[in-house]
Amino acid sequence: MTHDPDLTPGAHVRHPDRPEWGIGQVQSVIGDRVTVNFEHAGKVLIRTQIVTLELVKD
Repeated sequence: MTHDPDLTPGAHVRHPDRPEWGIGQVQSVIGDRVTVNFEHAGKVLIRTQIVTLELVKD
């Protein structure tokens, strides 16, 4: 499974269905599994097959 090439460690993202989690920073990307450290939810494992994370541009 491929993923957005901009979805790399250090990138900032939002979860489209969980705005209360705040902005998250990508920690790792392995296949369709992305670990994100969110401001208000901590570390969460996201499956990009199921959720399309929104990149936050600086």
